[in-house]
Amino acid sequence: EVQLVESGGGLVQPGGSLRLSCAASGFIFSMSSMKWVRQAPGKGLEWVSEEINSGGSNTRYADSVKGRFTISRDNAKNTLYLQMNSLKPEDTAVYYCAWGGFRGQGTQVTVSS
Repeated sequence: EVQLVESGGGLVQPGGSLRLSCAASGFIFSMSSMKWVRQAPGKGLEWVSEEINSGGSNTRYADSVKGRFTISRDNAKNTLYLQMNSLKPEDTAVYYCAWGGFRGQGTQVTVSS
């Protein structure tokens, strides 16, 4: 059974940082390309970042987060990360990790003063 469990969200002031984690199980994580998506209040799903190849050596980002967010992984822990710096109020959303049509329950990120 595929499981993706996100954590690390919270309330942060503009300009602050958060690191999201996604614990993966039920598939061969080290050989899988992962992605992060988000859903802001009242809006649809928005792609944030993804690994272009399995293992994560090549990555790409939405223009809205490029230079501020970094996707990474720890294969020993079967965990995907999203480091988010210089956060803006428009980054407020529920963040999900995703693989192969699956996604987790999400973690809420709220950027507000």
